Amino acid sequence: MNKKYCFFCFGFIFLVSCSKEIMNSFQGFKKPANFPESTYRFAENEITANKFELGRKLFYEPRLSRNNTISCGSCHIQSAAFTQHGHDVSHGIDDRLGTRNSPPIMNLAWMPTFFWDGGVFDLDLQPIVPITNHVEMDEIVENALRKLRSHPQYPLLFKKAYGDTAITTARTMKALSQFMLLCVSAESKYDSVSRNLGATFTSQEQQGYLLFKQKCATCHAEPLFTDFSFRNNGIAIGLNNDQGRYMVTLNDADKYKFKVPSLRNVEFTKPYMHDGRFVTLDAVLDHYSSHIQSTPNLDPLLSTGIPLNIQDKINLLAFLKTLSDRNFLTNKLLSEQ
Repeated sequence: MNKKYCFFCFGFIFLVSCSKEIMNSFQGFKKPANFPESTYRFAENEITANKFELGRKLFYEPRLSRNNTISCGSCHIQSAAFTQHGHDVSHGIDDRLGTRNSPPIMNLAWMPTFFWDGGVFDLDLQPIVPITNHVEMDEIVENALRKLRSHPQYPLLFKKAYGDTAITTARTMKALSQFMLLCVSAESKYDSVSRNLGATFTSQEQQGYLLFKQKCATCHAEPLFTDFSFRNNGIAIGLNNDQGRYMVTLNDADKYKFKVPSLRNVEFTKPYMHDGRFVTLDAVLDHYSSHIQSTPNLDPLLSTGIPLNIQDKINLLAFLKTLSDRNFLTNKLLSEQ
Protein backbone atom coordinates (compact mmCIF):
# COMPACT_ATOMS: atom_id res chain seq x y z
CA MET A 1 0.00 0.00 0.00
CA ASN A 2 1.23 3.49 -0.83
CA LYS A 3 3.05 4.97 2.20
CA LYS A 4 1.64 8.44 1.59
CA TYR A 5 -1.89 7.02 1.52
CA CYS A 6 -1.26 5.14 4.77
CA PHE A 7 0.09 8.28 6.40
CA PHE A 8 -2.96 10.27 5.24
CA CYS A 9 -5.37 7.63 6.56
CA PHE A 10 -3.58 7.45 9.89
CA GLY A 11 -3.60 11.25 10.17
CA PHE A 12 -7.30 11.42 9.34
CA ILE A 13 -8.18 8.72 11.87
CA PHE A 14 -6.04 10.48 14.50
CA LEU A 15 -7.80 13.80 13.89
CA VAL A 16 -11.24 12.18 14.07
CA SER A 17 -10.25 10.43 17.30
CA CYS A 18 -9.00 13.70 18.82
CA SER A 19 -12.16 15.50 17.74
CA LYS A 20 -14.34 12.83 19.37
CA GLU A 21 -12.33 13.06 22.57
CA ILE A 22 -12.75 16.84 22.65
CA MET A 23 -16.46 16.61 21.85
CA ASN A 24 -16.90 14.28 24.81
CA SER A 25 -16.50 17.40 26.95
CA PHE A 26 -19.42 19.12 25.19
CA GLN A 27 -22.04 20.21 27.71
CA GLY A 28 -24.15 22.59 25.65
CA PHE A 29 -24.91 26.15 26.65
CA LYS A 30 -24.87 26.90 30.38
CA LYS A 31 -25.58 30.32 31.85
CA PRO A 32 -22.82 31.31 34.29
CA ALA A 33 -24.17 31.75 37.81
CA ASN A 34 -23.27 35.45 38.00
CA PHE A 35 -24.67 36.30 34.52
CA PRO A 36 -28.15 37.62 33.67
CA GLU A 37 -30.55 35.70 31.42
CA SER A 38 -29.41 35.61 27.80
CA THR A 39 -31.27 37.39 25.01
CA TYR A 40 -30.71 34.82 22.24
CA ARG A 41 -33.78 32.83 21.16
CA PHE A 42 -32.53 29.31 21.91
CA ALA A 43 -35.99 27.84 21.25
CA GLU A 44 -35.44 28.59 17.55
CA ASN A 45 -31.95 27.05 17.43
CA GLU A 46 -31.65 24.28 20.00
CA ILE A 47 -28.04 23.62 20.94
CA THR A 48 -26.85 20.09 20.10
CA ALA A 49 -23.41 18.52 19.90
CA ASN A 50 -23.75 17.76 16.18
CA LYS A 51 -24.85 21.28 15.26
CA PHE A 52 -22.06 22.77 17.35
CA GLU A 53 -19.47 20.50 15.73
CA LEU A 54 -20.73 21.57 12.30
CA GLY A 55 -20.63 25.22 13.36
CA ARG A 56 -17.07 24.89 14.63
CA LYS A 57 -15.91 23.41 11.31
CA LEU A 58 -17.72 26.16 9.41
CA PHE A 59 -16.15 28.85 11.61
CA TYR A 60 -12.69 27.73 10.49
CA GLU A 61 -13.74 26.98 6.89
CA PRO A 62 -11.92 29.14 4.26
CA ARG A 63 -14.32 27.95 1.54
CA LEU A 64 -16.75 30.57 2.81
CA SER A 65 -14.51 33.16 1.13
CA ARG A 66 -14.25 33.90 -2.59
CA ASN A 67 -10.78 32.40 -3.08
CA ASN A 68 -10.90 29.85 -0.25
CA THR A 69 -8.28 31.63 1.87
CA ILE A 70 -10.19 33.47 4.62
CA SER A 71 -12.31 31.93 7.37
CA CYS A 72 -14.15 33.51 10.29
CA GLY A 73 -11.24 32.29 12.39
CA SER A 74 -8.77 34.29 10.29
CA CYS A 75 -9.97 37.56 11.83
CA HIS A 76 -11.19 36.10 15.14
CA ILE A 77 -8.29 34.27 16.77
CA GLN A 78 -8.99 32.33 19.94
CA SER A 79 -5.78 33.26 21.78
CA ALA A 80 -6.79 36.93 21.42
CA ALA A 81 -10.36 36.34 22.65
CA PHE A 82 -11.36 35.89 19.00
CA THR A 83 -10.01 39.23 17.80
CA GLN A 84 -7.37 39.81 15.10
CA HIS A 85 -4.30 40.86 17.04
CA GLY A 86 -1.43 42.64 15.38
CA HIS A 87 -3.59 44.84 13.15
CA ASP A 88 -5.23 48.19 13.86
CA VAL A 89 -8.00 47.43 11.37
CA SER A 90 -8.88 43.96 10.13
CA HIS A 91 -7.14 42.42 7.13
CA GLY A 92 -9.38 40.37 4.86
CA ILE A 93 -9.24 38.67 1.47
CA ASP A 94 -6.26 39.56 -0.73
CA ASP A 95 -4.96 41.37 2.38
CA ARG A 96 -7.53 44.12 1.84
CA LEU A 97 -7.85 46.56 4.72
CA GLY A 98 -11.12 47.11 6.50
CA THR A 99 -12.01 50.28 8.36
CA ARG A 100 -12.53 48.81 11.83
CA ASN A 101 -10.81 46.57 14.35
CA SER A 102 -12.23 43.05 14.64
CA PRO A 103 -14.46 42.90 17.75
CA PRO A 104 -14.18 39.84 20.00
CA ILE A 105 -16.52 36.88 19.65
CA MET A 106 -17.43 36.42 23.28
CA ASN A 107 -20.64 36.19 25.31
CA LEU A 108 -22.73 36.91 22.22
CA ALA A 109 -25.79 35.20 23.71
CA TRP A 110 -26.32 38.38 25.74
CA MET A 111 -25.79 40.88 22.94
CA PRO A 112 -28.83 42.65 21.46
CA THR A 113 -26.87 43.97 18.45
CA PHE A 114 -23.64 43.15 16.62
CA PHE A 115 -20.70 45.02 15.08
CA TRP A 116 -19.30 48.34 16.26
CA ASP A 117 -22.33 50.17 14.86
CA GLY A 118 -24.99 47.64 15.86
CA GLY A 119 -25.94 47.16 12.23
CA VAL A 120 -27.19 43.59 12.78
CA PHE A 121 -29.62 42.61 15.54
CA ASP A 122 -29.83 38.84 14.96
CA LEU A 123 -26.83 36.57 15.53
CA ASP A 124 -28.19 34.12 12.93
CA LEU A 125 -27.83 36.84 10.29
CA GLN A 126 -24.48 38.20 11.44
CA PRO A 127 -22.17 35.88 9.39
CA ILE A 128 -23.75 37.00 6.11
CA VAL A 129 -22.10 40.41 6.50
CA PRO A 130 -18.44 39.28 6.62
CA ILE A 131 -19.03 36.55 4.03
CA THR A 132 -20.35 39.05 1.47
CA ASN A 133 -18.28 42.10 2.49
CA HIS A 134 -15.86 43.18 -0.28
CA VAL A 135 -12.86 43.58 2.04
CA GLU A 136 -13.55 40.61 4.30
CA MET A 137 -14.51 37.34 2.54
CA ASP A 138 -15.97 38.77 -0.68
CA GLU A 139 -18.15 35.77 -1.52
CA ILE A 140 -21.74 35.25 -2.63
CA VAL A 141 -23.61 33.11 -0.12
CA GLU A 142 -24.94 30.71 -2.75
CA ASN A 143 -21.40 30.18 -4.09
CA ALA A 144 -20.23 29.32 -0.58
CA LEU A 145 -23.09 26.85 -0.16
CA ARG A 146 -22.27 25.26 -3.51
CA LYS A 147 -18.70 24.64 -2.35
CA LEU A 148 -19.97 23.06 0.88
CA ARG A 149 -22.35 20.79 -1.06
CA SER A 150 -19.49 19.49 -3.23
CA HIS A 151 -17.22 18.89 -0.23
CA PRO A 152 -16.84 15.22 0.80
CA GLN A 153 -17.57 15.89 4.50
CA TYR A 154 -20.24 18.57 4.75
CA PRO A 155 -23.31 16.67 3.46
CA LEU A 156 -22.77 14.05 6.17
CA LEU A 157 -22.14 16.70 8.83
CA PHE A 158 -25.37 18.49 7.89
CA LYS A 159 -27.22 15.17 7.97
CA LYS A 160 -25.89 14.46 11.47
CA ALA A 161 -26.93 17.94 12.57
CA TYR A 162 -30.29 18.32 10.82
CA GLY A 163 -31.44 14.87 9.74
CA ASP A 164 -30.79 15.18 6.00
CA THR A 165 -28.07 16.43 3.67
CA ALA A 166 -29.73 19.70 2.60
CA ILE A 167 -27.23 22.55 2.92
CA THR A 168 -29.15 25.81 3.15
CA THR A 169 -28.40 29.37 4.18
CA ALA A 170 -30.51 29.13 7.33
CA ARG A 171 -28.90 25.89 8.48
CA THR A 172 -25.40 27.21 7.81
CA MET A 173 -25.99 30.44 9.70
CA LYS A 174 -27.62 28.72 12.66
CA ALA A 175 -24.77 26.23 12.90
CA LEU A 176 -22.30 29.12 12.99
CA SER A 177 -24.42 30.66 15.75
CA GLN A 178 -24.13 27.45 17.75
CA PHE A 179 -20.36 27.78 17.77
CA MET A 180 -20.39 31.48 18.61
CA LEU A 181 -22.98 31.03 21.37
CA LEU A 182 -20.66 28.64 23.15
CA CYS A 183 -17.84 31.18 23.13
CA VAL A 184 -18.70 32.02 26.73
CA SER A 185 -16.03 33.70 28.84
CA ALA A 186 -16.89 33.50 32.54
CA GLU A 187 -13.96 31.85 34.30
CA SER A 188 -11.73 34.79 35.17
CA LYS A 189 -10.40 35.62 38.61
CA TYR A 190 -13.14 38.26 38.83
CA ASP A 191 -15.75 35.53 38.31
CA SER A 192 -14.18 33.34 40.97
CA VAL A 193 -14.32 36.24 43.43
CA SER A 194 -17.90 37.12 42.42
CA ARG A 195 -19.11 33.55 42.92
CA ASN A 196 -17.24 33.10 46.22
CA LEU A 197 -15.23 30.21 44.82
CA GLY A 198 -12.21 30.88 46.99
CA ALA A 199 -10.24 33.52 45.09
CA THR A 200 -9.66 36.97 46.58
CA PHE A 201 -8.42 40.20 45.08
CA THR A 202 -5.01 41.52 46.06
CA SER A 203 -4.99 44.91 47.74
CA GLN A 204 -4.07 46.55 44.43
CA GLU A 205 -6.79 44.69 42.52
CA GLN A 206 -9.36 45.62 45.17
CA GLN A 207 -8.41 49.30 44.98
CA GLY A 208 -8.66 49.09 41.21
CA TYR A 209 -12.08 47.46 41.48
CA LEU A 210 -13.40 50.20 43.73
CA LEU A 211 -12.03 52.81 41.35
CA PHE A 212 -13.56 50.97 38.40
CA LYS A 213 -17.01 50.95 40.02
CA GLN A 214 -16.68 54.66 40.72
CA LYS A 215 -15.40 55.83 37.33
CA CYS A 216 -16.00 53.17 34.66
CA ALA A 217 -18.93 50.93 35.55
CA THR A 218 -21.67 53.20 34.17
CA CYS A 219 -20.70 52.20 30.64
CA HIS A 220 -18.85 48.95 31.37
CA ALA A 221 -21.53 47.43 33.58
CA GLU A 222 -20.89 44.20 35.45
CA PRO A 223 -20.88 41.28 34.95
CA LEU A 224 -20.57 41.52 31.14
CA PHE A 225 -18.59 44.76 31.43
CA THR A 226 -20.63 46.57 28.80
CA ASP A 227 -24.08 48.14 28.84
CA PHE A 228 -24.39 47.49 25.06
CA SER A 229 -25.03 51.20 24.45
CA PHE A 230 -23.50 53.37 21.70
CA ARG A 231 -21.41 56.30 22.85
CA ASN A 232 -18.90 58.85 21.60
CA ASN A 233 -15.90 58.44 23.90
CA GLY A 234 -14.01 61.48 22.71
CA ILE A 235 -11.38 59.99 20.44
CA ALA A 236 -10.31 62.19 17.54
CA ILE A 237 -12.23 61.61 14.30
CA GLY A 238 -10.23 59.15 12.20
CA LEU A 239 -8.87 59.64 8.70
CA ASN A 240 -11.76 57.70 7.14
CA ASN A 241 -14.34 59.81 9.04
CA ASP A 242 -16.15 56.71 10.31
CA GLN A 243 -19.44 58.03 11.69
CA GLY A 244 -20.31 54.84 13.56
CA ARG A 245 -23.91 54.27 14.61
CA TYR A 246 -25.11 57.12 12.37
CA MET A 247 -24.36 54.96 9.31
CA VAL A 248 -27.08 52.58 10.51
CA THR A 249 -29.70 54.97 11.91
CA LEU A 250 -29.05 58.16 9.87
CA ASN A 251 -29.84 60.00 13.09
CA ASP A 252 -27.52 62.97 13.59
CA ALA A 253 -27.49 62.28 17.32
CA ASP A 254 -25.70 58.99 16.58
CA LYS A 255 -22.75 60.44 14.70
CA TYR A 256 -19.39 59.14 15.98
CA LYS A 257 -21.01 56.79 18.44
CA PHE A 258 -19.76 53.22 18.70
CA LYS A 259 -20.78 50.25 20.80
CA VAL A 260 -19.29 50.12 24.29
CA PRO A 261 -17.05 47.02 24.15
CA SER A 262 -16.83 44.44 26.88
CA LEU A 263 -13.69 44.66 29.00
CA ARG A 264 -13.52 40.93 29.55
CA ASN A 265 -10.16 39.60 28.34
CA VAL A 266 -9.15 43.17 27.55
CA GLU A 267 -5.57 42.23 28.39
CA PHE A 268 -5.55 40.16 25.17
CA THR A 269 -7.77 42.12 22.77
CA LYS A 270 -5.37 44.88 21.73
CA PRO A 271 -5.29 47.11 19.79
CA TYR A 272 -8.16 49.14 21.22
CA MET A 273 -11.05 51.34 19.99
CA HIS A 274 -13.11 50.73 16.87
CA ASP A 275 -10.14 51.53 14.63
CA GLY A 276 -7.41 49.96 16.76
CA ARG A 277 -5.62 53.26 17.29
CA PHE A 278 -4.33 52.47 20.80
CA VAL A 279 -1.83 49.65 21.12
CA THR A 280 -1.70 49.50 24.93
CA LEU A 281 -4.09 49.79 27.85
CA ASP A 282 -1.85 52.53 29.22
CA ALA A 283 -2.63 54.58 26.12
CA VAL A 284 -6.36 53.95 26.64
CA LEU A 285 -6.23 55.18 30.23
CA ASP A 286 -4.16 58.20 29.16
CA HIS A 287 -6.85 59.03 26.62
CA TYR A 288 -9.64 59.01 29.20
CA SER A 289 -7.65 60.94 31.77
CA SER A 290 -6.02 63.59 29.56
CA HIS A 291 -6.95 63.49 25.88
CA ILE A 292 -10.75 63.56 25.48
CA GLN A 293 -11.67 65.45 22.29
CA SER A 294 -14.78 67.64 22.10
CA THR A 295 -16.23 65.89 19.06
CA PRO A 296 -19.91 65.98 18.01
CA ASN A 297 -22.15 64.00 20.37
CA LEU A 298 -19.44 63.53 22.97
CA ASP A 299 -20.88 61.51 25.86
CA PRO A 300 -21.76 63.92 28.70
CA LEU A 301 -20.09 61.56 31.18
CA LEU A 302 -16.76 62.35 29.51
CA SER A 303 -17.11 66.10 29.15
CA THR A 304 -14.36 66.65 31.72
CA GLY A 305 -12.56 63.36 31.18
CA ILE A 306 -11.87 60.80 33.90
CA PRO A 307 -9.24 62.14 36.29
CA LEU A 308 -6.66 59.43 37.02
CA ASN A 309 -3.29 59.75 38.68
CA ILE A 310 -0.41 57.34 38.14
CA GLN A 311 -1.39 55.09 41.05
CA ASP A 312 -5.01 55.05 39.90
CA LYS A 313 -3.90 53.75 36.51
CA ILE A 314 -1.73 51.06 38.09
CA ASN A 315 -4.60 49.90 40.28
CA LEU A 316 -7.09 49.94 37.41
CA LEU A 317 -4.78 47.88 35.22
CA ALA A 318 -4.36 45.36 38.03
CA PHE A 319 -8.13 44.98 38.26
CA LEU A 320 -8.64 44.79 34.49
CA LYS A 321 -6.26 41.83 34.36
CA THR A 322 -8.57 39.94 36.74
CA LEU A 323 -11.04 39.86 33.82
CA SER A 324 -8.71 37.58 31.84
CA ASP A 325 -10.12 34.11 31.26
CA ARG A 326 -7.27 31.87 30.16
CA ASN A 327 -9.48 28.80 30.02
CA PHE A 328 -11.53 30.57 27.35
CA LEU A 329 -8.40 31.43 25.38
CA THR A 330 -7.20 27.82 25.34
CA ASN A 331 -10.43 25.79 25.39
CA LYS A 332 -9.90 23.02 22.81
CA LEU A 333 -13.63 22.76 22.27
CA LEU A 334 -13.42 26.17 20.58
CA SER A 335 -10.18 25.62 18.69
CA GLU A 336 -9.64 24.63 15.09
CA GLN A 337 -9.49 20.84 14.85
